Amino acid sequence: MEASLLTGAGFWESDAPVMMGGGPDADVPGLVFFRTSGSTGTPKWIGLSRRSLLVSAAAVNRHLDVSASSCWALALPVDHVGGFGVAARVFESGCRLVEFGRKWNAAEFAAWLASSGGTHLSLVPTQVHDLVAAGLRAPESLRAIVVGGGALAEATGRAARDLGWPVLASYGMTETCSQVATQGLELLDSSYHSLPIALLPCWEACVDDDGRILLKGEALFSGMLVSGEDGWKYEERRSEWHVTSDSGRIEGRDVFLTGRADTHVKILGELVDPVAVETELLALSSRRDFAVVAVADERAGNRLVLVHEGDAEGLSEAVDAYHLACPGFRRISGCLAVGRIARSPLGKTLRKELSQIVENRAI
Repeated sequence: MEASLLTGAGFWESDAPVMMGGGPDADVPGLVFFRTSGSTGTPKWIGLSRRSLLVSAAAVNRHLDVSASSCWALALPVDHVGGFGVAARVFESGCRLVEFGRKWNAAEFAAWLASSGGTHLSLVPTQVHDLVAAGLRAPESLRAIVVGGGALAEATGRAARDLGWPVLASYGMTETCSQVATQGLELLDSSYHSLPIALLPCWEACVDDDGRILLKGEALFSGMLVSGEDGWKYEERRSEWHVTSDSGRIEGRDVFLTGRADTHVKILGELVDPVAVETELLALSSRRDFAVVAVADERAGNRLVLVHEGDAEGLSEAVDAYHLACPGFRRISGCLAVGRIARSPLGKTLRKELSQIVENRAI
């Protein structure tokens, strides 16, 4: 769907169902559906009400001081909630929208952004990394960048701010109409740190006994399409609280993420999060073209493998430094070079696919 169609009253006043990017043939209510599979799960369709989408948009706009004189720049696909959220914020605030609308290229994007006068922007960590790696400076018009879809390495975040890119860590998901928590503008005057992340006013959060984050708020999804023997069937959300796949802790109104509960595996009887291991390696390396995945192991239960693009230059040093401090059950058992890391359109690592590749090659 064209982004321009999402910023008009006709779309928001309609009660017609919409499948962003096309979807299965099913009897569905008048919701906006987004396909999601996360990093490991089975593909599903999440239904969001227009009201919930605008509740989220209003919360983000107020948090980032967006007004009618602002300009949201769009560099993400609207078929995903990260890009769609930008269009919703434009409609909610009545501000201007500019759309990059071409294949990602850091230099071209920076030049386009400077000429467009964008003030607010959503990017994924890979895009921020590319801007920093190219040494590109941010235009003076830019006031805030919401970084979502994954964790931005702190070294990259600090380098981005040194170049004038006002990066702010965020936490969100399709089920919450995009953002749950976003760092505040007041942090832009200090060095970048990925945590904590401030809960937006429209959300309540807590942590269960297993360390999973639970969320409650008006921007929560309405239901989802589930595939069964008789085709796709819509199921309403039954609880006011949503149990996420993320683990962490809540301190006041601050969120501290510690990993993904659905990626945890047992290694030698110990619970290990490959995503957390990957984050530690990212802090030790200037490279970003790698991922850590778990594969089954007859003796240990599971083991960790580092999958990387191209050669291993610079990675062996990072692994060696990591091994100096990590316990034995968290060690990297091997490395595998691939042509390209499997990622979603928003840059999320497709860990299930990578694990299958490692198992097929018997690494």
